[in-house]
Amino acid sequence: MTKKEKYENLLKQADALLLPNEPVITALANLSALVFNELDYVSWCGFYLAKDERLYLGPFQGNVACEFIDFGKGVCGTAARKNETVIVPNVHDFEGHIACDDKTNSEIVVPISCKGKIFGVFDLDSYDYAAFDETDKNYLEKVIEILKKNVRLVDYQLL
Repeated sequence: MTKKEKYENLLKQADALLLPNEPVITALANLSALVFNELDYVSWCGFYLAKDERLYLGPFQGNVACEFIDFGKGVCGTAARKNETVIVPNVHDFEGHIACDDKTNSEIVVPISCKGKIFGVFDLDSYDYAAFDETDKNYLEKVIEILKKNVRLVDYQLL
């Protein structure tokens, strides 16, 4: 199956999986599991949730991870600060990269915003170099649109 075919299948599954009245944390947990299991080049997949210019670890799949990341720091904090998807083909070349798993070689981070405010980020890592490209960016942004359409993120409060 091609990368695009995998993503088309993933989009259908995400739309069916994410239910309108589901708690946000449940949706994020299931979505991270879905993406982690569907994309074989992903070594870590999960969410960091925003509060007061800091991202806190949310539901994820993979090895243990950094508990928090300040806006503007590392790839996740950069994506949150800029409110745009960041693709890093080689994390070792990214100034200020935060190495939660020293085997990670590439990363993509998709910001999640609601009503003009950063809700969090969707972070995917790979042990492969240059694992993520524009196809990943386009489809992962669609995954986040499905999440925002199906789940009321705006009501969620990180304690």
